[in-house]
Amino acid sequence: MSIRQYRPRTRSKRLLSGKRALLLNALFISTILLMITYPLVHGDSLRLITIATVVCGSLTMVVHSNFAFGTRFALTLFALTTLFALGVEIIGTKTSWPFGAYSYNHSLGYAVGSVPLLVPLAWLMMSYPILIAARRVGKSWVFLYGGLGLMAWDLFMDPQMVSAHRWTWAPHKTSLPFAPEIPLSNSAGWLFAGMGLMALLHWALPHDRRKNGAPLLIPNAFLGWALFSGIVGNLFFFHRPGVALLGGVVFGAVLAPYFFVLRFGRPDTF
Repeated sequence: MSIRQYRPRTRSKRLLSGKRALLLNALFISTILLMITYPLVHGDSLRLITIATVVCGSLTMVVHSNFAFGTRFALTLFALTTLFALGVEIIGTKTSWPFGAYSYNHSLGYAVGSVPLLVPLAWLMMSYPILIAARRVGKSWVFLYGGLGLMAWDLFMDPQMVSAHRWTWAPHKTSLPFAPEIPLSNSAGWLFAGMGLMALLHWALPHDRRKNGAPLLIPNAFLGWALFSGIVGNLFFFHRPGVALLGGVVFGAVLAPYFFVLRFGRPDTF
């Protein structure tokens, strides 16, 4: 005969207040709807949708990080990511390092040092969910996994933005497969810059979530949506099956370990 100690099950989900949950869900849904609208509009409407998508998406991530990890985390995330991205982009446009020779046009709004301020917000929009994934999967290799994640995401983003004439590349000798307008050096630049940013964020930002904070559903769903929409958009709307294939394979391969861990837990071999 044995005596088992009974412990009531505690609620594992982290809950938000109704108003906070409503705000966060509204921002996330608005971002997704704007992304769905993107391939359906043209001209100046497309430019405005692009700006609105990045602003709404980055705001979603900052608000989520505040609700999940606290105000200090959110402010640090915003400051480090945007300043790092702006600095790298200014260096890139001035020296052609580390991405290659490129230039922005004036369609993305106010710029500092020839770099639209919208660009660092795009970095922020994806860096936060990638950081969460990298911390869950990578442990000691957060910087590498995070850098690969940002590089893989750019395989979808860069062809889309270049096709919309948001920026242009100088003539180059080696190009990305299925995207001759983009130099291969751009992916190398994203990998190295992404590793630097992820190392910085991993060092500066705490790991612990708030006891009654936001669950990670929204950043996780955003990663899944970025993969899905990149494939579907290039296949059926942008008519670039090669980009859909390349981005889908590479970004999917990067995200696969994270979604495996979410579904089955971390194996001992990870």
